[in-house]
Amino acid sequence: MKTKVVTFGELLLRFSKLDHQRLSQGDYFTSKYGGSEANVAVSLATLGDNVQYVTRLPNTPVGHAGAQNLMQLGVDCRYIQWGGQRIGTYYMEPAAGMRSAKVIYDRANSACSEIEPGMIPWREILKDAAVLHVSGITAAISQSSADATFEALDIADEMGVKIAFDINYRKNLWQYGADPRETLKRMLAHCDLMFGDAIEFEWICERKQPPFTAMDSSFEMQMDEYREWFDDLHREFPRCKKWLMGMRNMVASSHHLLTALLFTSDNGTDYELLKAPIYDINGVVDPSGVGDAFMGGLLHAINAFPDDNQRQLEYSLAASTLKNTIPGDFNLATDEEIQSLIDDKTVKIKTYF
Repeated sequence: MKTKVVTFGELLLRFSKLDHQRLSQGDYFTSKYGGSEANVAVSLATLGDNVQYVTRLPNTPVGHAGAQNLMQLGVDCRYIQWGGQRIGTYYMEPAAGMRSAKVIYDRANSACSEIEPGMIPWREILKDAAVLHVSGITAAISQSSADATFEALDIADEMGVKIAFDINYRKNLWQYGADPRETLKRMLAHCDLMFGDAIEFEWICERKQPPFTAMDSSFEMQMDEYREWFDDLHREFPRCKKWLMGMRNMVASSHHLLTALLFTSDNGTDYELLKAPIYDINGVVDPSGVGDAFMGGLLHAINAFPDDNQRQLEYSLAASTLKNTIPGDFNLATDEEIQSLIDDKTVKIKTYF
């Protein structure tokens, strides 16, 4: 049975100041590599899965350092394409107390934004793949990058490779004239399993859902209303068999409530809506990459627990919960830590901080 996962997207270099300083303060930036699809690849490699990451990087010391960072974490980078002048970057001002985080992108004319159809040997890459994972970010950065993404989706369909999709709607990236909702709906129509947070789900389907306003883990989910909402969404996109939605309520920058729902079918006709526990995380270190940890957890759990949808959901949520305790974009939580969090029913979240 094929188990290899291929992820495709832009690798970024993230800059931020120390000790929750604002960008206008201090003399030094810290740097970390990241990017949604790379984050998923690292999650899977950390959990022992066979994963390849595809992107385009400049043939410079900075580009090669990014690839080496991923390879050191167990990601197969043999199909990275080399070219262009620069790596995409972004500047992050972390949240603190009641002050929200701020992200400033510097991705124009990056190597990956200039990728074009025909540059990547998709048939060679996907010949032994089970899943191709993409996100809306790659379609947002340029028309040629969007075209290259749809080329990958078409070839994956032709070869019978399942497609995993993260909505990843980033309003500030859509600068080249495409309609973001129409483009991402075209991507969603290709997908077999998908992830998005509650706000992204609302945006893409233009329909309000019950608010997640939990202040502790006793919050009651409005499951009947969610079921009706997912039924309508599935009628619009009948191909997708697993819909994972993450929900977060931020009480303060370091205090988050996190949960998830999974709308899924094993036979393609009888769908069930499953809910996960609510984790009360009081001690958030870095919420960057939490959505990618959801997707990485789900892709791993589908193979690890193929007949247990509830376990798949709880594994994905636990992986994402632990990511909140890890600095940087990458989720380095181990399978042992994730399983321990799932099975410990006596605490909201154990003291992994």
